[in-house]
Amino acid sequence: MWANLRRLAPGIVTGTANVDPSLVVTATVAGAAFQFSLLWVVLLCVPFLVAIFAVSARIGYQTREGLVDLLREHYGKGVALLCASVVIVINMAMIIADLMAVSDALSIILGQRRIFFVAAVAFTVWYVLIFRDYKKITGVLLWFALPLLVYVAAAVGAGPNVGTLLREALVPGVRATPEYAMAIVGLLGSLLTPYVLVWQTSSRSEAAAGGDEHPHTFEAHAGTAMTTLLSFSVIVAAASVLRVDQPLEMTTRQAAEALRPVVGDLGPMLFSLGIVGAGMVALPVLVASMCYSVGEAMGWKTGLSEHPWEAGPFYTLISVALLLAAVANFFKINPVKALYISQVLAGVLTVPIIVFILILSNDRRVMRTTNTRWQNFWIGAAGGALVSAQLLWMWWKVAG
Repeated sequence: MWANLRRLAPGIVTGTANVDPSLVVTATVAGAAFQFSLLWVVLLCVPFLVAIFAVSARIGYQTREGLVDLLREHYGKGVALLCASVVIVINMAMIIADLMAVSDALSIILGQRRIFFVAAVAFTVWYVLIFRDYKKITGVLLWFALPLLVYVAAAVGAGPNVGTLLREALVPGVRATPEYAMAIVGLLGSLLTPYVLVWQTSSRSEAAAGGDEHPHTFEAHAGTAMTTLLSFSVIVAAASVLRVDQPLEMTTRQAAEALRPVVGDLGPMLFSLGIVGAGMVALPVLVASMCYSVGEAMGWKTGLSEHPWEAGPFYTLISVALLLAAVANFFKINPVKALYISQVLAGVLTVPIIVFILILSNDRRVMRTTNTRWQNFWIGAAGGALVSAQLLWMWWKVAG
């Protein structure tokens, strides 16, 4: 049993990294604003995530190279830089927002101003990436995510009407407003964030180079299960409890009220612990995946298994990224709004990453085995869903 858990651990960590503070808050905003009417988006993403997680991991295992590295080698430096640029924009927005969320959660736990914790959180992430073996702390990161499971109990404890829940989850009740379409883009962006896809490929390529060739199917399923279960539960809990006129103006403490039915006054504390845990899982992955992308596009030596003095530019970029994110946190911004907007941005910019993965995974010059028909269908459908949501958003915005 313990051996099976360790086998699934990388996929669970990948799924938990996807359920970072940005996804938790985005799902909370979606539930508070539109109740159960966006649950169908989460279910729709299940086959998307299974296919994309499996394919991106297979690219890394078979080629032993990162996504952007492969684009540079086979399609030119310009394409690689385009991909890296997209990842930089998304990841920096999410790093800043997640750092803001973790420091805000610590302020609730310790009763001090948020700004006092920014430098400490940034330094901790930097120290883990620079001086620690990331592989060895994967098991520890898995435990950091456990407070998020309180949302499952909160969703059940809220006592939603099962019939209504099933109807909204299985039959899309689309509302023809730009805010609703924007929420779809944000929710899709939070579930299909490109940093996890880049991380999947780069980290699996390192594992394969080190002789680890175990199958990735279980990991893809574990990651998908963790991601969809938690995001579904957050929406149900928030929809059942929160009634906020302007969801984007809610505070972190108000967002924590979704946990009140099951834990009462401990809601803010457990919510904060979950945000801290999720953020400390996601932030190293966010920073590393961005630096992998830039390093691979530029042809640098990259990898968290490399010594800092052997991959100087790669580790320097990690330091610069965290410094810039920490400085940006000194601007006065509502953490909930920052997290939500970062996911909308991710939804807009994820499409090129999906296209690159689809092209590479079917290129016989690159891969030993190409995608199945269903993998191609679901990955293409993921891109189509994102484009459709964006077009609806723009159309309803103009029509309105």
